[in-house]
Amino acid sequence: MSMYGRSRVKVPASTANLGPGFDTLGMALSLYAWIEMEESADTVFHLYGDEMAGVATDKSNLLYQVAQMVFAEAGVEIPELSITMYSEIPLTRGLGSSASAIVGGMAAANAMIGSPLSLAKLFDMATALEKHPDNVGASLFGGIITAVWDGEHADYIRIEPPRDLEVLVVIPQFELSTTKARGVLPLEITVGDAVHNISRTSLLTAAMAAGRLDLIGRAMQDRLHQPYRAPLVPGMEKLLAEATGHGALGIALSGAGPTLLCMVERNGSRKEELELFLKQTMEEHGIPARTCWLLPCTSGVVSELIETSQMQNGSFLDMIKGEKQL
Repeated sequence: MSMYGRSRVKVPASTANLGPGFDTLGMALSLYAWIEMEESADTVFHLYGDEMAGVATDKSNLLYQVAQMVFAEAGVEIPELSITMYSEIPLTRGLGSSASAIVGGMAAANAMIGSPLSLAKLFDMATALEKHPDNVGASLFGGIITAVWDGEHADYIRIEPPRDLEVLVVIPQFELSTTKARGVLPLEITVGDAVHNISRTSLLTAAMAAGRLDLIGRAMQDRLHQPYRAPLVPGMEKLLAEATGHGALGIALSGAGPTLLCMVERNGSRKEELELFLKQTMEEHGIPARTCWLLPCTSGVVSELIETSQMQNGSFLDMIKGEKQL
């Protein structure tokens, strides 16, 4: 009989950068992954959902790896784990799939052993692994995150998303690795471009905190990474240039892409027009893509320890179906 319980975690997807805030700004989104973790005689994985195809089912699995990091930090040894996961977050599309796995795996492992590590500690560990704090911070704390990372410690402020904010993403049906998307970036930029991004990142952060949706479009302009990444995503240049003319408050590449993300006023009258514009632009460039309406997620990662009496078979998928109201 294990001395540890079974943990259950729900972790949101995220978008990073929001245009100018490269490796700095992140926002949690209402797409989720659910994870259960418990001690086991042998390490086994139960992976559900269309987004789990091709994910490793041995100890090279990211969830297993980050769980072991948490156990090592806490001075605990649990070499064999049973890990169950269902995810609706697309892989390598710019919606923080790796960050949500890192945060979810760490939170599940921490909850399993009685939560000895603080969220701040998990944030530092997750950022060290991801190398930037924006996605992991959003998945951990929810809402909008502005953060800095000095190589050892991440400082952040969480901003409550404006109530009237909704998000429309267009997700191309091809993967774009962060490594490839970073590889096209210049090593040096001009002072003019630096000032352009600093000023807009500051304005965007303040606009989000103040609920000034009218300033979002101008504040989301970027010269640091999007112009260099545009050739990697057919149709991106047109979408960045014209989406605000079709009802978007602002538009940006989501993380390293290829997903693009529009900020939209929740009660706006041009939502259908905008969605059609995104779809048609992708079609014009021969790119199969789907659109998805999302909300900013305000809760961040949620974890619980499940009592033995609750551990009936099928409860994991039943619980997810209940939450998704399938």
